[in-house]
Amino acid sequence: MELNKKTINSHLIKNNLKKINGLALVFALISTKAIANNDNNLAAVGLIVNSDSVISIIRQNTVNNSNELTRNQQHLDLISPKTENKPKAWYEKFSLGGYVQVRYNRLFETNPKLVCEQCDRSIGENNGFFIRRNRLRVAGQIHPQVYMYIQYDFASTVSATAQHYGQVRDAYFDVGLDKNNEFRFRIGQSKVPYGFINMQSSQNRLNLDRDDGMNSGLANERDLGVFFYWAPKKKRELLDRVVKEGLKGSGDYGCFAYGVYNGQNANRPEMNNNLYQVMRFTWPFEFKGQIFEPGVQAYKGDWTMQSVSTQTKVTKDLTYKEERLGGTLVMYPKPFGFQAEYNIGNGPRFNKMTDSIEVSKLWGGYVMFNYQLKLKDKTIFPFVRYAYYNGGKKHELDARAYEVSEIEGGVELQFNKNFELTLAYNVASRRFEDYKNQDNLQKGQFLRLQAQLNF
Repeated sequence: MELNKKTINSHLIKNNLKKINGLALVFALISTKAIANNDNNLAAVGLIVNSDSVISIIRQNTVNNSNELTRNQQHLDLISPKTENKPKAWYEKFSLGGYVQVRYNRLFETNPKLVCEQCDRSIGENNGFFIRRNRLRVAGQIHPQVYMYIQYDFASTVSATAQHYGQVRDAYFDVGLDKNNEFRFRIGQSKVPYGFINMQSSQNRLNLDRDDGMNSGLANERDLGVFFYWAPKKKRELLDRVVKEGLKGSGDYGCFAYGVYNGQNANRPEMNNNLYQVMRFTWPFEFKGQIFEPGVQAYKGDWTMQSVSTQTKVTKDLTYKEERLGGTLVMYPKPFGFQAEYNIGNGPRFNKMTDSIEVSKLWGGYVMFNYQLKLKDKTIFPFVRYAYYNGGKKHELDARAYEVSEIEGGVELQFNKNFELTLAYNVASRRFEDYKNQDNLQKGQFLRLQAQLNF
């Protein structure tokens, strides 16, 4: 039986009352008997003793009661130490999570020469099963105005013969400027706020790879810098709800964003004296049961080439101007969904007519339709997507010149919150040319499979 102060006090009071009442009764009987025998002296003594003794007993019992309460309180403190509502330490405020993606891309393959270096290195000849991503993240609101996020990928390919190496993907912290963190700075290596498809996590994305048009400007979607974000509290709650309800959101990158970053892509050193600048504005809203998110974004900077053939003509400092402007329109699947992005700009691109890298125009984007179907405890997302891009890819050899047209249809099957399977059939035409491959057009189709574990 557990002891407590209320129970002990109750027992003490009852015992003391029994003692006092018993003694009072004895003295009252003595006084009554004396009066009956006309013994006035005995009666007086009895009455005096009666009253004085009761008072004395009460006083003594009060002292004893106080001492006993003290002893019992000390006993309670020993067996039930006081608990204080201490605030949680920072290491109690973060959580672990991640996901793993395993793919096979060669079912019904018609052209093993059709590859995509940036998309998925396991597409095409001499490939088989492939761990595309193996992510582990630590994240948490460690202070009311400080949020941390660190993510590693343990499926990085560092060379043609070395896979599954660990590499930093994200390492940043948000510092809020107000109690609701509507205004905040993000410091460290994180995603650059350009393009919905770039900011959307691969864990949530329907199509297995990002489209060339938007993703060609940001390999790995990340860089090292400082970004300012602003969003009203209600908009932040809406963006958070979109993700929690499984509607394929991009996360909370604010309604307005402005940042400066190195520009040479994540995990690579800066190679010139100029920082890139990026700006984005989006305004998510609800209308007749649907959630929409239109947006516009732009960036500019100086890119220094990292991989160039010895015969390719380049500028003296290997540096080229780059700028892009893009638009976004998203209707989240409730149950019908729609997603489209398009951007234009200028950037480095290989010109086979002059064997040189030159700044030239670029343009491209994608459009996708999807649908959310609930079947008991399972969720199904069928989708179809068309993408086009004409421009260079600065981070590849000689800033390869690309012209890509592809259509993809597929379905994501969510068996439960921890396991999902995606099947997608891809039909593509890809022209990608550098100094060594100056007439390289590949067309083909293949079925893609991906199993994903979420934890």
